[in-house]
Order: sequence, then structure tokens, then C-alpha cells
Amino acid sequence: MPWEIDGDWVRGVLEDFIAHSSHNSLQNPAHEKAFGRPLVGFACGDDPLFEAYKAHVGPFFITPWELFAITFRDSAVRAENLTVISYILPQTEATKADNRKEDTFPAERWARARIFGEKVNEEMRRHLVTALAEQGCRAVAPVLTPQFSRRISPKYGFSSTWSERHAAYACGLGTFGLCDGLITPVGKAMRVGSVVAELRLPPTPRPYTDHHAYCLFYARGTCKKCIDRCPAGAITTAGKDKQLCMQHVIKTAAYVSDTFGFKGYGCGLCQTGVPCESRIPIKTEKER
Repeated sequence: MPWEIDGDWVRGVLEDFIAHSSHNSLQNPAHEKAFGRPLVGFACGDDPLFEAYKAHVGPFFITPWELFAITFRDSAVRAENLTVISYILPQTEATKADNRKEDTFPAERWARARIFGEKVNEEMRRHLVTALAEQGCRAVAPVLTPQFSRRISPKYGFSSTWSERHAAYACGLGTFGLCDGLITPVGKAMRVGSVVAELRLPPTPRPYTDHHAYCLFYARGTCKKCIDRCPAGAITTAGKDKQLCMQHVIKTAAYVSDTFGFKGYGCGLCQTGVPCESRIPIKTEKER
């Protein structure tokens, strides 16, 4: 491993991109930034969670080692010599405040963060891969590879060959809520990305053992605010109906185009106007 690369170096690359890159934009007349300072976490490439994901989601789920071996045609690489780098991109206060006021369709800033913000995320993935390569470190962004695709899981329905949220969970960055959103130290109003690199960085401690640990409903049987916030009725105490959610998101495309004048879609109402919008609403196991 190049000696210059450690966790602080990786964080610095990502934080500098968000702070200074012109790519970090909502592409509105005010040229507002899409995201705030990122959170960054790490997991070892041989973390048992990745094999567990494959077992639970389906055999199509690809592990860090499989992805790396296919990308670089190097089956000799060892999983323990890989690190999954995950980062959280928090929505801005203005974006959250706008979406908090909505009850059916997304606010303009939120729709921009969904469309143009994901382009920021794509550029950030590429930027990190390039920065690592310049230091002599092979790396790959899973969702930008030909191996990434949408699939149907017999158990969970809409799925994919790689999950950014589940990578973040493995990297100690958050747990899942009733609406399936990832609750992080900066809340669940965010986007998430990841890169797999040929590095051995210390894994970020996971201050939880339950994948629902930060959700008030699962932890205490309270809250349920995301149920009320969902305009599609897709969230109940049984969880989220992905089909109903998708049907509503598809409907938002016409609204975004007609109202805001650009092609896009989005919703995010269950991510705003809720106690976990911008924080973890419950103490972690280590804080108890």
C-alpha cells in the first residue's frame, strides 16, 4: 500500500472535492452546493457482512472481492487486502427545509439534489478512484461498473448487485429505519457512495449490532412519522412497499418537468420532516 494513503488522506480527498469542486452544484441560478461535508467510513473487503448480503439478497449480489477480481482480471487479489470506502453526502439545510414543507411532490431543491446531485456523486466516485490511482492504488466504484445492475430479489423485491446503503452500514455509518432509509449521524436526508480500493485501512467501528438500532419505531415502538409523511401510503408498521413507492416516484417525473422545467423525479418526503432527518434520534449502544 502506498504509504501516503491512510484514512485521513481519503477523507481529505473527499472533503476537498465537496468543498471546492464546481461539480458540487444543484445547477440552479444561484449555483448552490448540492451537499455538505461528507462522512466517511471503512470496512474490510473480507467483512462477513458482504457474504451475508449475498446469502440474504440473492446470489446476484457481488462482493468486494468479486467486483475487484472481475474489474482488474486478478483473481489472486486477497479480500483482506481490500477496503470498502463509503461516504455520506448530507443534503443542505435549504434543501431539507424546502422538502419539509411538501406533502405530495418534491421541492425543487430536492428534485435537483436527486438528479444533479447524483451526478455530483458520480463525479466524486470517479475523483476518488483517480486520486487513488495517482498514488499507485487500484480502485473501482461499484455502481459505475458493467457489473452493476438492478435485479429482483425473491425475498426483498427491487434490489441490485451492489447496495450503497448496505456498504455504508458495513462501514459503520448508519442503520436502517422503518422506511428503509439509512439513519446516519447527519440523518437520513442524504445520498451515499462507495469505492473499493486495494488498501488495508482500519475498519470504522460499528457502534451497533442491530440493523434497525437507530430507528425510534424499532427501538421503542414510537415515532412512525415516516408513515404519515409518505404520500403513496407505501410505509406501514410492516415496513415499506417498494412497488407503491416506485409508482409514486414515477408520477413525480411529470410534476418535476412541468413545474421546474427539467427532466427529473424524486420524493424524499419520508427523509424530511421526521426526527431522523438530520441526526440519530436515539442513543447508540455505546452511549447507554
